[in-house]
Amino acid sequence: MESPIEVVRRFCAAWSDNTGAAELAAFFTDDAIYHNIPLTPITGREAIADTITSFIRPGPPGIEQIDFRVLNIAAAGPIVMTERVDVFKLPDRSFELPVMGTFEVTDGKIKAWRDYFDMNQFTSRMG
Repeated sequence: MESPIEVVRRFCAAWSDNTGAAELAAFFTDDAIYHNIPLTPITGREAIADTITSFIRPGPPGIEQIDFRVLNIAAAGPIVMTERVDVFKLPDRSFELPVMGTFEVTDGKIKAWRDYFDMNQFTSRMG
């Protein structure tokens, strides 16, 4: 079985490879929690897939792709922390957003994912 850090590395690479929402959601346990800290937590693999689908969509004003550039990654047992720059690709431009992420991995699946970022920075760059 993959180590927790290997699971998270593969998950981040899948975002950069423009993997679909269903395939990204397959990284999670059935009862996983995804929490962009400024927003309400999302619970369950299906709800996570729906959330990913809701913000990655082609055409204006949607986000067409998000490239996860992992700057640093560290693990202590089942907890994996990432320092990233997420590159959001829109139809007419792209922008970078610094993000810190914490993942809890159980039996090769992500049980919890929390991302910390500046919501004002995100919304001002989205336009």
